[in-house]
Parts: sequence; C-alpha cells; structure tokens
Amino acid sequence: MQHRIIVLGAGYTGASAAGRLARRLHRDDVTITLVNADPDFVERVRLHELAVGRQSRPRPFREMFRGTGVRLRLADVTRVDADRKTVTVTVTGPGTRGAVEELEYDTLVYALGSGWNDQGAPGATEHAHEIAGRAGALRLRERLAALDAGQPVVVVGGGLTGVEAASEIAEARPDLAVSLAARGGLGDWLSGKGREHLRKVFAGLGVTVHEHATVTGVEPGRVTLADGRTVPAAVTVWTTGFAVHPIAAATTLEVTGTGQIVVDRTMRSVSHPDVYAVGDAAMAMGPGDKPLRMSCASGTPAAWQAADAIAARLTGGKLPDLPIRYFNQCVSLGRREGLIQYVTADDRAVDAALTGRLAAVYKELVCRGAAWGVAHPTLGLPVRRRRVVRAVREEAAARTAPSVRTSTPA
Repeated sequence: MQHRIIVLGAGYTGASAAGRLARRLHRDDVTITLVNADPDFVERVRLHELAVGRQSRPRPFREMFRGTGVRLRLADVTRVDADRKTVTVTVTGPGTRGAVEELEYDTLVYALGSGWNDQGAPGATEHAHEIAGRAGALRLRERLAALDAGQPVVVVGGGLTGVEAASEIAEARPDLAVSLAARGGLGDWLSGKGREHLRKVFAGLGVTVHEHATVTGVEPGRVTLADGRTVPAAVTVWTTGFAVHPIAAATTLEVTGTGQIVVDRTMRSVSHPDVYAVGDAAMAMGPGDKPLRMSCASGTPAAWQAADAIAARLTGGKLPDLPIRYFNQCVSLGRREGLIQYVTADDRAVDAALTGRLAAVYKELVCRGAAWGVAHPTLGLPVRRRRVVRAVREEAAARTAPSVRTSTPA
C-alpha cells in the first residue's frame, strides 16, 4: 500500500509542493495526485500583462510533470471532508467531464489560493473587471481592445496589483485616460525613494491619481467616491485585495475569520495533522509574529516548507525550521520601468530601492525564475529520495485498498 498525497490547486504553491514532494519521496512508497481545474499553469504575476494583450507561452502540466510520478487530475474541488479524509471533485477533463468523484487521502496539501475581493462595494461584481484569474484578465483584454481613444479607465486599489495594472494599461494604451483610485497615499508603503520614483513614472505615463479616495460604488460609466464625487470610467478594474477560496471555511478545519487555514511553522493544520495549507489559503506567521501576506514571495517558500515537512515526517528525517522572510518587493511599471523596494524580514520598507530599467529587468528575471521553478519541478540541487519509514508503511498496509467513487450526472 502506498501513502496517498493529494495536492489541491496547481498555482505557484501547489505545483511547487507537488514537484518538491516528487523529488524527496520514492514513488514506490507514495502516490502524489495534483488536482486542478485547468490543464495549463497560469503565471498569475503576469495577468496584468495578459490583460493588455501580451501573450505567454502555454505550460501544460502534463509536460511539466512527465516522468515525475505526479498524477494530474483535471477537476474542480467542491468539498473537503477533513474528518473522513476525502475530497469531492467534479471532473473538468475529457472523457468523464462532469462526473463527481470522491478521492481519499492520507496527507492533503490545500493550495486552492484566492480570487478577487469586491470588498462588498455596490456594483463592483456586476460592473468591474478583475485580474485575479486568467478568465478575468482575458475578459478585461477584450474590453480594453474595444475602447476608443480618450475613454477613461479607472483602476481601483493602490496596492501592488493596482499599481502594476495602471502602469501596464497606460503604457500599452497611451491613448486612454487612465487613473488610479487609492484608499491611502500613492505608494505609501514604499520608502521615500520608492514613492518618488513611482510618482515620476505615473506622471510620465499620464496616469491620474486620486489619493485618499475610497470607492463606494461602481456603475456603468463611473465610480463613486466616499466624499460623493464621481469619476468617469468606461472600464473599472478592481484590485482591492484577495479573498480565499471558500471551501476551507465549510470544513471542520480551524480557520480564521477570512477563511484561511491556521497552520504551524511547518504549514501543518493546527486542528488536523494530516492537512497542510500553503499560499494564500494559509494563515502562517512570519517574522515579528506578523501574518505572511498573500504573495508569491511567501507562498513558494511555504510550499517548500510544507513539502519538506511532509517528507521528513514520512521518512523519519529532520523537520525543516527555516523561517520564511521577505527581502524585497518587485514592482513592474510597464515594460521599461520597474521598482525593487528592499524590505526588512517582516516586510517593512527600508531606504534602499532599485529603480528604472535595471529594476524592470530584475523583476522580469524574478518572474521567469518563478515560472521556471514550477515548470521544472524535479530539477535543481540533487536530493536523494528517501524511503517512507516502516511504521508508515505498516499503517498503510493495514488499510483497505484506496477507492474512488464515481457518479455521472444524468
């Protein structure tokens, strides 16, 4: 009998965790199943580029994981029963598309990530566009392509995603009137040098900034601010943060008020030791006892931490104890400008920052490196695959054969 590991979600964190587990465990001892609705890897950090018409080459999971032993299951996750240790999915792949299956696991890695968060603003869901997923970015791309010169585009949200989206749209479509509405000051999380450069780039791109402006409603053709003013908007792009996938909140797992799974330093659920959570789906504490923010910068190291912890517990090895920390925030400002803001371990800006063309190249290399690491999950420094310890093998042998219950809707 093999130890059954299921990884839910194949973004940066889920795909990285699956690949790292394949490097560290003998496939004779374990099965690793990666569940994802789409057959290709999506570079989420490039979705603002996709929205303005730039293309990225396809990265099919079947090619990425060929020869690794990782099994790809194309399906939507609809339910997790953490007490019975089962996952219910609806197949999205060919052949049995639409079939409902129940998968059993011994260890679960929950990496379903997050989507956009409308913050409850009236009209946002109906009238705004989002770039938290590929489908949303493609819809925005189609809408932007249909705009005539001079029409207004409003990006709501002054964080990293909003800043990147506004600069990307303004550079790709200099004929549009692009503005950004920020709840606080523009780049108020940056150092003085970083803020100065951001303002300089925005001015050069012709981006109008509405600072200390909370958007309280979205309508066709405009957005409304908290002070009663309205801003014209042929297209509204909503980038005010992320909301986690709702499935975890419907389980018996211990979660936060926002639905994130509470984990320890090894990314293991504090309530269910057979479940690990990584990326945006997890509430993990970082340096200074501050929660790790939703980002690729913390999600990928968390995936490595979880995979190493799972392998260690199965093989009797030493548990990883490397703290997850931050080094910089990488911001693309179109294709020719960038900003690398250096930060403390707990993500506070320091005076040092890299700007200009060199920063744009730096950010591009970071994006390529992240995608390369996912696309080559079993490459890197040689790691000897370790065998599952005897006690775990005996426990697995005592179980009945794993089962998959399938029903096809009429």
